[in-house]
Amino acid sequence: MQNSLDPLLRPKSVAILGASKTKDSVGQWTLKNLKKGGYKGAIYPINPSYDTIQGISCFKSVSQLPETPDLAIFAVSDHRIETLFDEIIEVKIPAAVIFSSLVVDNDKAPTLKERIKEKIRNSGILVCGANGMGFYNVRDSMWACGFDSSDHKPIGNVSLISHSGSGMSGILDCEDRLRFNFAVSTGNELSVTMDQYLNFVLDLPETKAVGLFIETARNPNGFIASLQKAKEKKIPIVALKVGKTEKSAQLTVSHSGAIAGDDDTYDALFDLYGVQRVRDTEELVASLMLFSEFGVLGDGHLVALHDSGGERQLLVDLAHENNVPLTELHSSSVKDLEKIIDPELPAINPLDVWSRGGPNSSAQYSESARILLADPGAAIEALILNRAPYGKIYPSYIDLMKKTHEKTGKPVILVSSHQGSGYDSEVVEQTHEGYPILDGVSPTLVAIRNLFNYRNFFKRNKDQLSCDVPANINDHIDTLKNNPILGEYDALKLLADFGISVVKNKYVDNQEDTIKAALEIGYPVVLKTAKKNINHKTENNGVILNITNESLLVKAYRDMEKRIGSEVIVAKMIEGGQEMFLGVRRDPQFGPIILMGLGGIYAELFDETVFAIPPFNQSYVEERMNHLKSKKVLGGFRGEVLDVQSFYECASRFSFLIKHMENEIKEFDVNPLILTSDGCIAVDALIIAETRK
Repeated sequence: MQNSLDPLLRPKSVAILGASKTKDSVGQWTLKNLKKGGYKGAIYPINPSYDTIQGISCFKSVSQLPETPDLAIFAVSDHRIETLFDEIIEVKIPAAVIFSSLVVDNDKAPTLKERIKEKIRNSGILVCGANGMGFYNVRDSMWACGFDSSDHKPIGNVSLISHSGSGMSGILDCEDRLRFNFAVSTGNELSVTMDQYLNFVLDLPETKAVGLFIETARNPNGFIASLQKAKEKKIPIVALKVGKTEKSAQLTVSHSGAIAGDDDTYDALFDLYGVQRVRDTEELVASLMLFSEFGVLGDGHLVALHDSGGERQLLVDLAHENNVPLTELHSSSVKDLEKIIDPELPAINPLDVWSRGGPNSSAQYSESARILLADPGAAIEALILNRAPYGKIYPSYIDLMKKTHEKTGKPVILVSSHQGSGYDSEVVEQTHEGYPILDGVSPTLVAIRNLFNYRNFFKRNKDQLSCDVPANINDHIDTLKNNPILGEYDALKLLADFGISVVKNKYVDNQEDTIKAALEIGYPVVLKTAKKNINHKTENNGVILNITNESLLVKAYRDMEKRIGSEVIVAKMIEGGQEMFLGVRRDPQFGPIILMGLGGIYAELFDETVFAIPPFNQSYVEERMNHLKSKKVLGGFRGEVLDVQSFYECASRFSFLIKHMENEIKEFDVNPLILTSDGCIAVDALIIAETRK
């Protein structure tokens, strides 16, 4: 299949600017890697100091080449790049690889990097880099890398796209259990961005899993489109996202503007498209190993077999910490195990099968492993058995894996409690045959959790809640255009028009109307200032609660009128229930992101918020809220049965409101919503309009 990146990633001919005989130089390794990777096209070394390099004729300059190559690889220092870059543009070479950082001493504005970027923009040339380590198109025998490398045999099934050069090579050249069809260090992405490489590898027929080492998405729309493509093709993506930032401490007008950092947006984005996030390269490698061998897992949970009681207990603890569900064995499985294992051992999952040893131990292992994995609640089995001396694998363990899989048809992996197998030839061979052998219980459990999460991702309820757009929507849009900040009254009216229940309230600006409003609404009421530019009413003593009669109301109004002003809102006092929170802030890359969580004292106690990209249905709200440790508060924790479903509906409707008005709204707080046994009602709200340039 043809791709727009073919001149870069599948060139018919390559020129190496700065090809060299100097040992271990970039110019030497670039040519060596092209030959090592088995490149079949024409190679043109360019260096006026040589006639031949590594047995290939060398040319003085680009202008002397017998043809215009598809790709130019720069193996020269930064101070020579600009002149040579002009030369390749002049002869219309369509693609280039730049390893260097494009930084020179005593540079002037615009800097070298800015100048090269402008040349790229004007010429349309495809560039990998700068400040990267190139790429390995293993499947097409095209290696464009200027550094030492291990061997890579086609055709693999894993693609790795990394903003970090060492993040790429540290995995690619140090882990033979993964078979790569493509790997790239994208660097500064002056031209080609991560999403374009991702789109390329998703079209490769062998790709079964993709790993991302990502700092930021430089082309957000393209990144989203590629994630959608992976979702549709059911190709799992595992992302190691670096550059987490602390939640902003900067004082902002709305609560939402301060509570969500950029990293929270990526969490929401990854969740929306089924991307599995990991914390380090160990978890990345383990996850890619299992995804590349097993794809989308079948139903059920994890069963594990051990030869150690202590390590069995450790697995239980680590599985709990990593949210990996363990299979509760069926009663028939328990009975079958009790017939086989020694009587002092409990027939449970995870299972410790080693006690007395002796002549029956082999049968105990094989039958126990089969019974565990044959259980109707088992999706995958981990044989957690430590390595032999010198870090080797006992042949009997491999035999146990194979026989267990043959008898059950389900995935089996072998895991040790400690690292050390990545280059063991037997480990590599068995992993490639579909019997993965992993190191370390924690990264393995993360990988298994990712398998479960990815499987469950495709089981989500995809039905969308229909949400009619109110007929007067343009009135709200006009109001936002004319007011940079909308206070409680206007914000609640917008919510109500989208079908979200709001507290009974009325805006008034004199004592007589205040009294009338309280009678219409019904005591007890709340009195709030509606003075413009006072967005945090409580901090300005602009809220008076639980006013139960006219006398108290008049007293409260006169006090507020004197201190702040005559404009007030009279609202029904909502008693009891649980405070909830909805908000939105605009991510600079991906647009609006919605925040959800508990309000009141629980917000301070748990400091938890979940994030989601609009729009979404009620089931998705429930799923996201289940990530909160504080979620148990909503399940009658205090003896009050709350109508939690009404919050899910409210949040879903809010998501459609935000999606429909994403060009008008920058920040939106609905805080609090009061959740009771009768429903969910918005009590206060604030909108910050999107600034128009």
